[in-house]
Amino acid sequence: MAAFRLVIADDHPLFRDALRLAVSQTVADAEIAEADSFDSLCARLAAAPDVDLILLDLNMPGMHGFSGLLYLRAEFAAVPVVVISANEKASVVHRALDLGAVGYIPKSAAASEIRNALGALLAGETWLPATLYPREPSEDSGAALATLLNSLTPQQSRVLMLLSEGLLNKQIAHAMQVSEATIKAHVSAILQKLGVDNRTQAVIVARRLAGEVGETVAEPSFD
Repeated sequence: MAAFRLVIADDHPLFRDALRLAVSQTVADAEIAEADSFDSLCARLAAAPDVDLILLDLNMPGMHGFSGLLYLRAEFAAVPVVVISANEKASVVHRALDLGAVGYIPKSAAASEIRNALGALLAGETWLPATLYPREPSEDSGAALATLLNSLTPQQSRVLMLLSEGLLNKQIAHAMQVSEATIKAHVSAILQKLGVDNRTQAVIVARRLAGEVGETVAEPSFD
């Protein structure tokens, strides 16, 4: 039996290869699975949820910024998630932590730093970039929003993601294989939990989560 089971979720094959190498150098007998989209990641976790760590790219297809992380933390709460991203903004790092990530690894980090991070995370510790700036007072409202978002159920998180794509209730019901009445109930609960008056305002919140990431691809270090 493998000592640890990890899932590398990133749509760039070269970076997945680099992470696979870093994991194998950190834990020789680790079992490593890969996903190149949010949907394939969720399918992998649904089939085999006994995972010790997810290495998650925020800009993977289907992620919609932080909405994907929010859903993973709600649906697979027992599985730790570390974000690995080209975005090194302190506000983005803090928001990821607010939404339940156990760590944040910049894609620009050297391979040795990634190995150190993986070792700490697999030991149950939190890992953050050494260059992370303290939270700014202006970020307090973001932390409050994260608290509200964390109150959503997995189904409500998924509905919020699909709302942000511009889908109608009927389309969301089809995608989630439930009745339209169920979706209407989820939307009502979302509005109440987020303290907004209508679905347009809820969509603005969801798109704000995606827009905060605004990730540009950086060249990862494979040294």
